[in-house]
Amino acid sequence: MSPLTITTRDADTGPVLEITGDLDHHTAPELRKAVDGVTVDVGQLLVLDLAGLDFCDSSGISALLAARNAAIESGGHIALAAVPANTARILGIVGLDQVFSLHPDAATATGRSSAASCS
Repeated sequence: MSPLTITTRDADTGPVLEITGDLDHHTAPELRKAVDGVTVDVGQLLVLDLAGLDFCDSSGISALLAARNAAIESGGHIALAAVPANTARILGIVGLDQVFSLHPDAATATGRSSAASCS
Protein backbone atom coordinates (compact mmCIF):
# COMPACT_ATOMS: atom_id res chain seq x y z
CA MET A 1 0.00 0.00 0.00
CA SER A 2 1.40 3.35 -1.06
CA PRO A 3 0.46 6.42 0.98
CA LEU A 4 -1.54 9.04 -0.92
CA THR A 5 0.19 12.33 -1.61
CA ILE A 6 -1.58 15.26 -3.22
CA THR A 7 0.41 18.26 -4.40
CA THR A 8 -1.41 21.34 -5.61
CA ARG A 9 -0.05 23.85 -8.07
CA ASP A 10 -1.53 26.55 -10.26
CA ALA A 11 -1.45 26.60 -14.04
CA ASP A 12 -2.73 29.26 -16.42
CA THR A 13 -5.84 27.13 -16.93
CA GLY A 14 -6.55 26.57 -13.22
CA PRO A 15 -5.47 24.31 -10.38
CA VAL A 16 -3.54 21.07 -10.93
CA LEU A 17 -3.59 18.33 -8.30
CA GLU A 18 -0.77 15.81 -8.62
CA ILE A 19 -1.96 12.57 -7.07
CA THR A 20 0.49 9.82 -6.15
CA GLY A 21 0.04 6.57 -4.27
CA ASP A 22 -3.14 4.61 -3.59
CA LEU A 23 -6.57 6.19 -4.01
CA ASP A 24 -8.83 3.85 -2.09
CA HIS A 25 -11.45 3.62 0.64
CA HIS A 26 -9.01 4.95 3.24
CA THR A 27 -7.53 7.78 1.19
CA ALA A 28 -10.43 8.96 -1.01
CA PRO A 29 -11.51 11.49 1.66
CA GLU A 30 -8.08 13.12 1.33
CA LEU A 31 -8.76 13.81 -2.36
CA ARG A 32 -12.20 15.19 -1.57
CA LYS A 33 -10.65 17.49 1.05
CA ALA A 34 -7.93 18.62 -1.37
CA VAL A 35 -10.53 19.42 -4.05
CA ASP A 36 -12.58 21.36 -1.48
CA GLY A 37 -9.42 23.35 -0.72
CA VAL A 38 -8.87 24.62 -4.27
CA THR A 39 -10.77 27.30 -6.09
CA VAL A 40 -11.95 26.58 -9.61
CA ASP A 41 -13.25 29.79 -11.12
CA VAL A 42 -15.82 29.97 -13.90
CA GLY A 43 -14.25 28.67 -17.09
CA GLN A 44 -11.17 27.27 -15.36
CA LEU A 45 -9.94 23.72 -15.67
CA LEU A 46 -9.21 21.48 -12.70
CA VAL A 47 -6.57 18.96 -13.74
CA LEU A 48 -6.02 15.78 -11.76
CA ASP A 49 -2.57 14.52 -12.70
CA LEU A 50 -2.62 10.77 -12.08
CA ALA A 51 0.89 9.98 -13.33
CA GLY A 52 1.92 8.74 -9.89
CA LEU A 53 -1.28 6.87 -9.09
CA ASP A 54 -0.47 3.29 -8.06
CA PHE A 55 -3.96 2.00 -7.32
CA CYS A 56 -7.55 3.22 -7.57
CA ASP A 57 -10.58 1.34 -6.27
CA SER A 58 -14.30 2.18 -6.49
CA SER A 59 -13.97 4.69 -3.64
CA GLY A 60 -11.24 6.42 -5.62
CA ILE A 61 -13.44 6.51 -8.72
CA SER A 62 -16.19 8.01 -6.58
CA ALA A 63 -13.76 10.69 -5.35
CA LEU A 64 -12.85 11.50 -8.96
CA LEU A 65 -16.55 11.93 -9.74
CA ALA A 66 -16.96 14.15 -6.67
CA ALA A 67 -14.08 16.30 -7.96
CA ARG A 68 -15.83 16.54 -11.33
CA ASN A 69 -19.06 17.60 -9.66
CA ALA A 70 -17.26 20.23 -7.58
CA ALA A 71 -15.54 21.69 -10.66
CA ILE A 72 -18.78 21.83 -12.62
CA GLU A 73 -20.71 23.37 -9.73
CA SER A 74 -18.09 26.15 -9.70
CA GLY A 75 -18.61 26.76 -13.40
CA GLY A 76 -15.36 25.07 -14.35
CA HIS A 77 -14.28 21.87 -16.05
CA ILE A 78 -12.16 18.87 -15.14
CA ALA A 79 -9.55 16.80 -16.94
CA LEU A 80 -7.65 13.69 -15.94
CA ALA A 81 -4.02 13.55 -17.04
CA ALA A 82 -1.63 10.59 -17.31
CA VAL A 83 -4.27 8.07 -16.28
CA PRO A 84 -2.55 4.73 -15.56
CA ALA A 85 -3.61 1.88 -17.86
CA ASN A 86 -5.39 -0.10 -15.15
CA THR A 87 -7.43 2.93 -14.08
CA ALA A 88 -8.13 3.91 -17.70
CA ARG A 89 -9.43 0.41 -18.30
CA ILE A 90 -11.87 0.72 -15.38
CA LEU A 91 -12.99 4.15 -16.57
CA GLY A 92 -13.64 2.66 -20.01
CA ILE A 93 -15.58 -0.31 -18.66
CA VAL A 94 -17.98 1.88 -16.70
CA GLY A 95 -18.21 4.57 -19.42
CA LEU A 96 -16.43 7.30 -17.47
CA ASP A 97 -13.94 7.75 -20.29
CA GLN A 98 -16.87 9.53 -21.96
CA VAL A 99 -17.47 11.71 -18.89
CA PHE A 100 -13.91 12.84 -18.17
CA SER A 101 -11.60 14.55 -20.60
CA LEU A 102 -8.47 12.38 -20.66
CA HIS A 103 -5.02 13.69 -21.58
CA PRO A 104 -1.65 11.94 -21.91
CA ASP A 105 -0.04 14.29 -19.38
CA ALA A 106 -0.68 17.43 -17.34
CA ALA A 107 1.23 19.65 -19.76
CA THR A 108 -1.12 18.67 -22.57
CA ALA A 109 -4.16 19.21 -20.38
CA THR A 110 -3.06 22.65 -19.19
CA GLY A 111 -1.91 23.70 -22.66
CA ARG A 112 -5.46 23.76 -23.90
CA SER A 113 -7.15 27.15 -23.72
CA SER A 114 -10.61 25.63 -23.93
CA ALA A 115 -12.00 22.59 -22.18
CA ALA A 116 -15.04 22.24 -24.41
CA SER A 117 -14.78 18.45 -24.37
CA CYS A 118 -15.17 18.42 -20.60
CA SER A 119 -18.71 18.10 -19.38
